[in-house]
Amino acid sequence: MTRFLIPLGVFVALAFVLAFGVRHSTQNGTIKSPLIGKPVPDFSLPKLEDPKSLVSASDLKGHWYLINVWGVWCATCHEEHPWLMQYQKQGVLPIIGVDWNDQDADARQFLSQQGNPYTHVITDHDGRTAINLGVYAAPESFLVNPAGVVVYKCTGALTKEVWEQEIVPLVHGMAGSGVLCRG
Repeated sequence: MTRFLIPLGVFVALAFVLAFGVRHSTQNGTIKSPLIGKPVPDFSLPKLEDPKSLVSASDLKGHWYLINVWGVWCATCHEEHPWLMQYQKQGVLPIIGVDWNDQDADARQFLSQQGNPYTHVITDHDGRTAINLGVYAAPESFLVNPAGVVVYKCTGALTKEVWEQEIVPLVHGMAGSGVLCRG
């Protein structure tokens, strides 16, 4: 009987230590991005509305912009969409929509019905750009400065709080954390 008590005691102690550490972590819910402080990975993707026309990272350099990776199939993207519409109306910076693994017709229909918050909608059919950005799941957003450097990454929906407390202050040169939002 004692031979079972020792492993059980070790398991309980380990579970307690892990639970305590997770609960008291200052970065609970964040995932460090290796892209923060580095140039946005190069891409050149077709526009949703005009597949013969491409948008590349070099085309966007010189201005702040936000890359928002989304998909029609993504439930959280549907929740985030009305917020993106509001952010677009504020005119703080262009929002570049990267439509990830969708059929073009589905993406066009969604944007036609729900509104289009994006300056450009580009399609990532093979997922290569999402992989290069280190996307775990949609939606994910990347704030890129005029030098073409990723300064912020948000995993999950881009909430009003994240927009007001992180994105806008970074664009306007005020203090921002430059880390990930909680997704």
